Amino acid sequence: MTDPLAIYLNDHLLGATSGSELARRVAKRHAMSPAGATLLRVADEIAQDRAALLRIMHGFGLPVRRYRTAAGWLLEKAGRAKTNGFLVRRSPLSSVLELEALRLGVEGKRLMWQALHALEGPRSAVLDEEQLTGLLRRAREQSATLEELQLKAATGVLDGG
Repeated sequence: MTDPLAIYLNDHLLGATSGSELARRVAKRHAMSPAGATLLRVADEIAQDRAALLRIMHGFGLPVRRYRTAAGWLLEKAGRAKTNGFLVRRSPLSSVLELEALRLGVEGKRLMWQALHALEGPRSAVLDEEQLTGLLRRAREQSATLEELQLKAATGVLDGG
């Protein structure tokens, strides 16, 4: 695989796979909290965005490197093993860090949609301008939502509350 677009989108697919897994886990963990419905919506949207990326790759005729999606899945699982100051139970910082990781992933996805939106030439004809505009808008909304949730979580943990 030497096509820069194929490499770029497969790298984002790795991140999308990891992010989708993380978003689903975070939504499940907080299902009964006041943020539960919001996190479930964001997790569903992140999964839909991953599917949109796969459709775009297919439209371009680009190969999906399955080992990259498997690596994304494994990276999310490995991320659970991070040191957090607690050996056998969940740290109060876990939610803060998970929300930060989700927001970073969403920002990366937003930048990818933006880059695709800026494509010119024959490849740009494959893209649905309206779809990309919607994906960009949704990424901005997801980022704002995750920022708000992360700040609430951080304030509750870091100020000793």
